[in-house]
This record gives sequence, C-alpha cells and structure tokens, in this order.
Amino acid sequence: MVAELFEPGSGRVLSVATTEPGMQLYTADHLEGPFGPGDGIALETQHFPDSPNRPHFPSTELRPGAVYRSETVYGFGVR
Repeated sequence: MVAELFEPGSGRVLSVATTEPGMQLYTADHLEGPFGPGDGIALETQHFPDSPNRPHFPSTELRPGAVYRSETVYGFGVR
C-alpha cells in the first residue's frame, strides 16, 4: 500500500496500492464553479516526473516491441 485516506466522521477508508514507483497528489485547491477548494482530491500513480533526467530514478524508457504494464488497485472500506 502506498497511500491511505481516512474520513473519521464516517469511518470511510480509501487505500491505494500500485506497481508504480511514485504518486502525485492533487488537492483541488484551485477549483472554481460548482466545486470549490477542498471539494476533491486525486491520487495519480506514475513514475517520478523527472525520471528521464535522473539516472538514479527508475527508468521510463520503453524500447520498440517492449510491453508496458502497470497496476493500481483502489480499495474502499469502513473502519
């Protein structure tokens, strides 16, 4: 598991597991219209954004004929 969100009022839990080495978190602080700041969140699993420029980061190179596979599992529950 790489992340867990918990809402204490209802006991709802969101867990995230992934084969990706990184995750981006967006908190919707700049939403406008019918939704406002804090009304949403996104957890996006991915490679590290600067991977091509950092040799010590996991590689993002995909050679011709190679297959790219990634798995992300979102779990929902109640505590």
